[in-house]
Amino acid sequence: MNYRPLPEGLTIKNSDIEGLGLFTEKPIRAGEVIGITHRFIDEEILRTPLGGFYNHSEEPNCYSKIEPTLAIMIAKRDIEVGEELTTTYTICPL
Repeated sequence: MNYRPLPEGLTIKNSDIEGLGLFTEKPIRAGEVIGITHRFIDEEILRTPLGGFYNHSEEPNCYSKIEPTLAIMIAKRDIEVGEELTTTYTICPL
């Protein structure tokens, strides 16, 4: 089995928002689970590779679903090929 730091169909490229960003190479549908962005272990918040490259937006196309031990990125709307994945920077319940 090969380790994939990012879910299939995602890539890291230069961002117009800030530095590097997370982009999709395939269509993503509203409500689709994209992957785990953070894990909560005791008092620590550990960022996954997925969580390390998305940028903040006031009008994000994704949101974070917070569970007891992890945060999951989910598409808020349909996302087209080539779009940058964004969310608001928060680790709080919705």
